[in-house]
Amino acid sequence: MTQGDLYRRLVVERARAPMFGGQVADAQAQGEGTNPLCGDRVRLTASMTPEGRIAAVRHETRGCAICAASADLMAEHVTGHDAAQVAELGTVFETMLKTGQPAEGAGDLAVFAPLHQHRSRIRCATLPWTALNAMLNDLKDR
Repeated sequence: MTQGDLYRRLVVERARAPMFGGQVADAQAQGEGTNPLCGDRVRLTASMTPEGRIAAVRHETRGCAICAASADLMAEHVTGHDAAQVAELGTVFETMLKTGQPAEGAGDLAVFAPLHQHRSRIRCATLPWTALNAMLNDLKDR
């Protein structure tokens, strides 16, 4: 299976049947992101451990398949991590989108590497991360 085939399969699967869709009951944090150019919207809710790690995160995404799949894979990958680890993974993800080179430690997120050839779609993939950063910054400011 080629990288392109894997990308298409995983993006379609996660967009149609998200594993981390919905809301976290008794959420302690939330974040939102909107792309007014295309209408994509992401809303995140999360619960946190006493140590500041993400215990659970869920998303409600209205938008394209890339945005929905990115939100779902992001939720999977950041669960159990603290803000510093999330920031590091976000940087790895953005660098991968710019270079097209799958990064070590990116796991399934590497399926988005081909987006570097479609600059207009990169914002679709990074919107969930924008919402996540807003959520974590809000927690930090409390």
